[in-house]
Amino acid sequence: MYYVMYNVLLVLAFPIIIGLLLTKKRSQRGLWCRLGAVPLELRNLQKPVIWIHAVSLGEVATIVPLLQAMKQQYPQWPLVVSTVTETGREVVIKRLEGVAVHCYAPVDYLWAIDRYIRILQPRLFILVESEFWPNLLIRLQRHQVPICLVNGRISSRSFARYRWIKSMMNEVLTCLDLALMQSEHDAERIGYLGVNPNVIRVTGNMKFDQGLEKGQSADAHISFRSLFTCHAAEMLIVAGSTHPQEEECLLGAYQKVVVQHPQAVLVMAPRHIERVAKLEQVIRQYGLSCVRRSRLGQNIGERVVSRGPRVIVLDTRGELAFVYREACVTFVGGTLVPVGGHNLLEPAQWGRPVLFGPHVDHCRDIAGRLLEVGGGIQIQNQEDLASQLIRLIQDPSEAEAIGQRALEMVRTHRGVIARNLQWIDQLLNRKNSASLSSSTNGISSCTSQKVLR
Repeated sequence: MYYVMYNVLLVLAFPIIIGLLLTKKRSQRGLWCRLGAVPLELRNLQKPVIWIHAVSLGEVATIVPLLQAMKQQYPQWPLVVSTVTETGREVVIKRLEGVAVHCYAPVDYLWAIDRYIRILQPRLFILVESEFWPNLLIRLQRHQVPICLVNGRISSRSFARYRWIKSMMNEVLTCLDLALMQSEHDAERIGYLGVNPNVIRVTGNMKFDQGLEKGQSADAHISFRSLFTCHAAEMLIVAGSTHPQEEECLLGAYQKVVVQHPQAVLVMAPRHIERVAKLEQVIRQYGLSCVRRSRLGQNIGERVVSRGPRVIVLDTRGELAFVYREACVTFVGGTLVPVGGHNLLEPAQWGRPVLFGPHVDHCRDIAGRLLEVGGGIQIQNQEDLASQLIRLIQDPSEAEAIGQRALEMVRTHRGVIARNLQWIDQLLNRKNSASLSSSTNGISSCTSQKVLR
């Protein structure tokens, strides 16, 4: 009943959906592809393909090392990555060139979904984290395409919504042939919503393995410290993926920091780059000098950085993870406001102390592990943030020790990609698309993964 109602509402909402896609500039590109017009590039691919769906920048960045490994392991099958956002597309183009082909995800209409399935002829469909589109999953199952969820998670907010439509979610989630979850908590939630316990595996968070790829290319990257600072005594405080309101808290805290440490420079990377102009206005309202990263060029000779306390706004994509490396202390945004938090592992992988607020629903497991080993500090408000920043700047040895504990925690939990590949390989090599429960007896599990039963 819920599924029928869902499709009726989708049809009725068609003019509204088209209107929204047309009015949002970032959604206009690829509009016809979203409605089922499969691009010629995809039509010309060798079939079948492995289809991976990742919503946006964060999800695509997470799976980059996995797809690189899959390209080597399965060179006979082209990899197609679909995204919803333009930022997701940019990551595919820049970081997966020669590995995967990009396409915009079709809107969840039956005609669009069926057209993509018919033309792509997917050998396997991989879903990243938590994007459960009913028609997409149900039609894939009816075409006998194995479906694998990787890096699966169910946030508290999503779980509360899904419980209201548990019957429909049960019908949708039973389509999963394999659910590789980030944590036991996520596994329990998805099991409650209807996934067969025999197909659920807790393999960990793939973000732990992102550092491997970054580490390989970091030495070739430009020196951000030479661009952002005027002399060796200056220290960078890097605040990444920030949102409104918490940015005001950061600026207020920074004003207190520079009273005691005028050599401190704040680097702010707003979560949404289109907000940069507004953020600049807010920074100037606090009486602080600011400059955009894009105006600093690539070489030391192109610097236009003024001296003294200032804020550098990171208005470029794909550089934040490397900028964290240059920090003496870091803050990860989306945590002082009820967003749920962003990637705490990006600064941790460089051995930097990680500060974050109380709102960590999207990264609760990682936040808990950082706190447990003493590699992260949870702050509650602006005053708390200022005092911790001042303390760590005054005591660099303590900051170094906290950062090293964070790094060791990351190293301890790596290996998620290898575990996921083991299960994906099992799914790909099955002779038919029967449910995983009929074949789990013959599968040997990794010692570090836990099977929920």
